[in-house]
Amino acid sequence: MAISNPSLNLHSEPHKRSLSLDHQSLSQILSQQENILIIQDLDGVCMGLVKDPLTRRMEIKYLEAAKSLGDRFFVLTNGEHIGKRGVNGIIEKAFDNLNQIKEQGLYLQGLAGGGVQWQDCFGNVSHPGVSDEEMAFLEAVPQKMADSLRALITQPQYGLNQMQIEECIQAAVLDNKVSPSANLNTFHETFSQSPELYAELQQEAKSLMDRLLQEAQQGLADSFFVHYAPNLGRDAEGKEIMQPSQGQNSGTTDFQFMLRGAIKEVGVLVILNHYYFLQTGSYPLGKDFNARQAPRQHQALLKLVKDNFDPVIMPTIVGVGDTVTSKAVENENKLEFKRGGSDRGFLELIQELGKEFKTNNIVIYVDSSGGEVKNRQALKLDRSNTQEIKVIQGPGDPRDVEDPLTLNIVFPGGYQEYVDFFCQTAKQRKLA
Repeated sequence: MAISNPSLNLHSEPHKRSLSLDHQSLSQILSQQENILIIQDLDGVCMGLVKDPLTRRMEIKYLEAAKSLGDRFFVLTNGEHIGKRGVNGIIEKAFDNLNQIKEQGLYLQGLAGGGVQWQDCFGNVSHPGVSDEEMAFLEAVPQKMADSLRALITQPQYGLNQMQIEECIQAAVLDNKVSPSANLNTFHETFSQSPELYAELQQEAKSLMDRLLQEAQQGLADSFFVHYAPNLGRDAEGKEIMQPSQGQNSGTTDFQFMLRGAIKEVGVLVILNHYYFLQTGSYPLGKDFNARQAPRQHQALLKLVKDNFDPVIMPTIVGVGDTVTSKAVENENKLEFKRGGSDRGFLELIQELGKEFKTNNIVIYVDSSGGEVKNRQALKLDRSNTQEIKVIQGPGDPRDVEDPLTLNIVFPGGYQEYVDFFCQTAKQRKLA
C-alpha cells in the first residue's frame, strides 16, 4: 500500500489517500457533510478485542454519540445483537436503567450475524429471509461443538483436569442464535507452551465445521457456510480459507457457522436499501430485500446498486473495520498473496461504490493489535519527527503492493483512539 503525503487536503480526494493520520480533516467531513452514511464493525473498533466475549465492555459516551448520528450510522458485524454473548447485553451492562436504553433508543441499529439479523435502535430484532428449519438446525449446533471439542481435549496428551476442560468449553462455544461459533482464543492461551496441541485442536474445529456442512446437506443444502477469522481470503469455489497456526501465531481462532448470504458486503446493500427508504420513502430493492436474496460476487453487487439506486441520493459512505489481512504464500518459487479478513469484503465494496458513483467513499482502519487477541499485525509508525508521525506499514504484507483495498485513514491507537474521535465528531456534528 502506498503512503500518501500527509499534507494533502483530505477534502479534495479522500478516497485516494492511504494510511493517513489526518483525523482532524476527517472529523470535519463527518461533522459537516449532510449526505453521509457510516457503516461500522464492532469488536476491536468501538470496544476491546478480548479472548472471552463475555468480558467485553462499551462506553456510554460512545453509545450516546452513535444515537446522536441517527440514520447516518449503522453497525455491520459478524457477532450478534441478542443472546448471552450479544452486543445488547454489553449495552445493558453499561447503563443502570434498562428502561432508559429502550425509551431513548440506545441500542445499536444495523445488521449482525454477518447481515441476517436486523435491529432498530429500540432493540427490535428480526431475521429476514431465514426459515424455521434453518433456525432449528442452528439451535442444535452449539451442543455439537461442545461435544466434539470435549471428546478431543479429554484425551491424556492435553493434560487438563475436568474443571479446566469445562472452563475452556464454556469460553469457546458461543451459542449465538444465527451464527453459533467456536472461539479458540482461550485454548490458544492454555496451550501457549504446546503449540502443536493447539494446532491439532484448530484442525479438529475445521473438521467439525466440515461435518456440520455435510450434515446440513440432508434437507438444507446450500443454507450455510463457515466463516474463519482471521482467514486467507477465498478459494476458487468461493470458500474461505482457514489460516493455520504457526508457532505462537494462532492463525484462525473463530470458526463461525453462518447462514448462506450472511457476508458483510451483502449487508452493505441491505443497509443502503434501508437508508434510501429513510430519505425517499421507497426501497430501491423492495421492502423485503434481504441478505439471503442478494448475489455474492462484488461485480454483481455493484451492478445491482448501479441499476437500482438513484446516484443523486447516493451518500458518501464511510466504512470502519479492524480485520484486514494479506499473507504471502510461496507457490512454485513465486509469491502469491492471500488476502482476507472479516472486514475486507465490505470495505472493498464501499471503496468500489465510491468510485462507481463518484462519492469519494472513505475507508477507516482501527488497529486492534493491542487487544488480548494477539493475531493482528500492528501498524508500523515512523516517530523520528515528533511533529509529523507517519504510518510506514499497514496491517498486510508490505510486499503486497497490488492489494486492491486502500485504507484511507487509520487509528494506530486502537479502539480507545477511535471512540474518542467518534464521540468528538458526533458532538461537532450535533453543534453544526
